[in-house]
Amino acid sequence: MKRIGVGVFIGALVCARISGAPEIVTATAPGPESGPVIQIEDVTLFYKVYDAAGGHPTADQLQHDYIDPGSDGLHHLAEARRVTGAAIANNLAAHPEMYSDAKRCMTVLPRVRERLEVVLLKLGQLYPDAKFPPVTIAVGRGKPVAIGSPVSGVQVGLEALCATNWLHPNVEDRFVHVIAHEYAHVQQARSLVDDEHPSVLEMSLIEGAAEFTAEMISGEVSNSQLRSSTKGREMEIETVFVPDEDKTDISKWLYNSTLEKPGDLGYWVGYRIVKSYYQHAPDKTRAFREILQMTDPKAFLAKSGWYPGIQLE
Repeated sequence: MKRIGVGVFIGALVCARISGAPEIVTATAPGPESGPVIQIEDVTLFYKVYDAAGGHPTADQLQHDYIDPGSDGLHHLAEARRVTGAAIANNLAAHPEMYSDAKRCMTVLPRVRERLEVVLLKLGQLYPDAKFPPVTIAVGRGKPVAIGSPVSGVQVGLEALCATNWLHPNVEDRFVHVIAHEYAHVQQARSLVDDEHPSVLEMSLIEGAAEFTAEMISGEVSNSQLRSSTKGREMEIETVFVPDEDKTDISKWLYNSTLEKPGDLGYWVGYRIVKSYYQHAPDKTRAFREILQMTDPKAFLAKSGWYPGIQLE
């Protein structure tokens, strides 16, 4: 999700605009005419350093042999989320199982690629102005799971996503739905995504729009446990949400999950507001475009027809 994907510390073959299928590669990203790419070379590089050091690389080795020669996506992740050799080394010492276990997740990438071809095609069909920068799958300091922005594209923390089992027990599904969510952030208005002092309503709508988009194109939201954990409690949760809408302390509603415990009720409230907006709109194509291009959260809420406990299809 823009600052913290999926709240854990939390693209397409568009007709003549973009040709070719998404690829899983271990090289630099091709030009825009070649289609979206999932880059995994940083993971390969990390485990080369990791294995050579017997699973105990030093902070200097991680910095100079992994991060420094890594991809642009890894460098953005490092800058945006303070991923350094020392930070990785500290987390590796505290949670060695996170890094040894993360190797299993690489095995799902070929199938993830096949599914994303369909998912990204649907995004392009629903939103012809969509942009499709590369996805960078790298290894970080245990968080975030993933981040996405209109400027830098999408970065996924392999070890964090693999360890966050409550997102979805099936790792393959987890990757597909999370990447679909992050691609929504890539499409969103930069003026909204880059707001340094967002309100609870603003952030909930940003994340809710990404969850709605993920459901539309991949078949499920990224944080699917919220669907079951909030069932029957919509009125209770959303009545409490309303007086907090304008607050800039978002910690009660967003980005309060851990590896072991889900949270982020703002994601679900935002998703329901966005879904209400879509269901009330007579022109669904225009509504989907307005969801991704939203710049005025208050106006969007007013037009959505949402109220606490609303029954949605």
